Amino acid sequence: MKIQESAEDYLEAILHLSKTKEFVRSIDVVHHLGYSKPSVSVYLKNLRVNGYIDVDSEGHITLTEAGMAIAAKIDQRHEMLANILMQLGVSKDVAYEDACGMEHHISDESFNAIKNYFEKYGTI
Repeated sequence: MKIQESAEDYLEAILHLSKTKEFVRSIDVVHHLGYSKPSVSVYLKNLRVNGYIDVDSEGHITLTEAGMAIAAKIDQRHEMLANILMQLGVSKDVAYEDACGMEHHISDESFNAIKNYFEKYGTI
């Protein structure tokens, strides 16, 4: 199922935050993404209603199985695309910024072809 790019960004942000924090809260997402508190609150509610995250009584956010699947896929694409761009001579900052846009728009077919090529011939 295809979800909006912004939803993918939120899920990826929650995944990243969960790797460094014991508990992820909405304020952590606000700081990570640089969005306003009200915007994040509304978006997190939509993610919860649609089954991508759970929020406990303490306000701790966790990814559901569906949310984790999407976040992990986007994170893998982001890292691999950034690494490929850096191998091609793009600076680290630009590579990660460009990969952030590419990760949402590349088809599974194209991504898998690039991934397979670089795994076979590249040094990812």
